[in-house]
Amino acid sequence: MIAGNSRPRRTTCTALALVLPLAALAACGGSGGSDASAEGGSGKGTISVWAHQGQKSEDAVLQAAVKSFNSSQSKIKVELKLLPGNDYTKTVTATEASKLPDVLEFDGPTMANFVYNKKLAPIDDYVSVKTMGNATDASKAQGEIGGKHYGLGMYDSGLGIYGNKKLLDAAGVKYPTSVDDAWTAAEFTAALKALKAKDSDGKTLDISEQYGLAGEWGTYGFAPIVWSAGGSLLKDGKAEGVLDTPAAVSAMKTFQSWKTYVDPNTDGNAFAKDRVALSWVGHWNYPTYSKALGDDLVVLPLPDFGNGPKTGQGSWAWGIGADTKNAKAAGAFIDYLLNDTNVTAMTKANGAPPATTTALAASELYKQGGPLQLFADQLAKPCGDSQIDKSCVAVTRPVTAGYPTITAKFGEALNSIYGGADPKDALAKAARAIDQDFSDNAGYKIP
Repeated sequence: MIAGNSRPRRTTCTALALVLPLAALAACGGSGGSDASAEGGSGKGTISVWAHQGQKSEDAVLQAAVKSFNSSQSKIKVELKLLPGNDYTKTVTATEASKLPDVLEFDGPTMANFVYNKKLAPIDDYVSVKTMGNATDASKAQGEIGGKHYGLGMYDSGLGIYGNKKLLDAAGVKYPTSVDDAWTAAEFTAALKALKAKDSDGKTLDISEQYGLAGEWGTYGFAPIVWSAGGSLLKDGKAEGVLDTPAAVSAMKTFQSWKTYVDPNTDGNAFAKDRVALSWVGHWNYPTYSKALGDDLVVLPLPDFGNGPKTGQGSWAWGIGADTKNAKAAGAFIDYLLNDTNVTAMTKANGAPPATTTALAASELYKQGGPLQLFADQLAKPCGDSQIDKSCVAVTRPVTAGYPTITAKFGEALNSIYGGADPKDALAKAARAIDQDFSDNAGYKIP
């Protein structure tokens, strides 16, 4: 799941793949400025498309979609180039805007940096009203800067806690059934203690530690703790006073206290092999867990630290190269990619929640009454990246060209806290470093 071409195209979870690319982005100087000069063109001819290699099944879906598009009409011909997934973001980062394709895929957190460096153009004038209207609010939130959209995805992502019903019942632990009755942080801690009493080694929780807490998994998986405590990674261009609030510090102390219950999960099978009763991870583990546990698998929201339960969201999306001379044709191809047939095929291949309302409503996994309805319910209450209150659940990672610094510094803080560092000091240090970087780069403002 993590290495090589077997890594899913899907998500952020797989923002795991972004650890090095995001660091590369952080070192990339941006110029800001106005929107780059995409030209509408004739809407006819050959256009180039770049995408990253995912699982073979996902690549096959994309290749089939291109073939189908090309045969469905004679005005536009798409030439698809699949680039190695591990190097994809670094390749886009290192490529001059004039050398980029007409259509390119990108992982959500990288979008603002590409816009800042004038590598992406707004898509609003080139995708259809139908396509934009059918995109989920969460998908649109990830792709928006200053009222303009630079990307839309075929699929999204989400976090939850998978539970082993048999082990929970044996320990007498009552568990939530929806976002509305999520455990409080104290109740979650109490559940861990009760499960420990029935566990031979006292390890009752998996947090996918094997992914690495200092990398993108740390931000995607555990920034929801900060958001749920009423804090934020960034607000109004500042981290100090929002990342290091007393409530965020307290929440991180609670997170730190859970380490005693955590199975390091070095083999990736802690939950599937019944070693732990709870697994804090994303939608992508459902196929493995469902096969292993069957009817004993339950899907729960993350705990509530006071501001309501929260989840990360966001994934790979499609945009238009800023220097394209044929944005009309590019938009037509994105329209085609985001139709029900292609979105359904892709999300069946990778198990991710569809990022269009029609495909989401029809999904066997995510529809009302489906086994992963919880993830759809969470995405139906998007926060965007700024208005994070009790009324919403799915939070977009900060849409800013400075995101690489944010995730690097937060990951460092999280990892050090997990290792025993003082949460107040670690969060304050991260906040200062983020603010210094933003000050040095004029706030990464995109006009």
